[in-house]
Amino acid sequence: MIYQPDSSDKSSLRGKVFNTVRESILEGKYKAGDVLRETVIANELNVSRTPVREAIRQLELEGLVQSIPNKETIVAGVSKEDVQDIFMIRNKLEGLAGRRAAERITQEELEQMEEVLALTAFYIAKNDIDHINELDHKFHDIIYKATKSKILKHMLSDFHSYVQSTRKESIATPGRAKRLLEEHTGIYDAIRERNAEKVEMLITKHVQNVTMNMHL
Repeated sequence: MIYQPDSSDKSSLRGKVFNTVRESILEGKYKAGDVLRETVIANELNVSRTPVREAIRQLELEGLVQSIPNKETIVAGVSKEDVQDIFMIRNKLEGLAGRRAAERITQEELEQMEEVLALTAFYIAKNDIDHINELDHKFHDIIYKATKSKILKHMLSDFHSYVQSTRKESIATPGRAKRLLEEHTGIYDAIRERNAEKVEMLITKHVQNVTMNMHL
């Protein structure tokens, strides 16, 4: 993807470069131990080295890269310990998010969930792991949005993004995608019924199932 510089909004350009490189790390395009070279990234995105340098500084603050003074920048990525910590935290917060969503979700958001479930079934039949993974992310994102809590949505969306590579591996496990759809359908039904207690229980169980299915 090529981003053309916009002199009227340099901060937006910096943000786009940051998000692009960050996504490449989280998706596994850049793996732990890889060297990030400003010139290469700048050429790929058709930008100057300045926003790339600024993006790398932000990534270092997140702990995704490590810059060695006067040498090079190494991808740190997300470690197994990081993933385990994230799922431990998710296990506590996702249930709360589900409870809030059951109380606050809109009809439009319920319809979006229905569409995601239908598309998930379609792509399971095709064994299209990439699309199933994207829809898994979208399903949870609708729940986060439905909480009407910016803090919960921001935290859980970040956590979900950080473990996307692990989630994809889990979904690719034989039979897991079908079970994921069953779990999501149960969560949707409970949210539609406004049964907050049941939603919290089902989402907590769902996160536990994902955790047990991880290859760590």
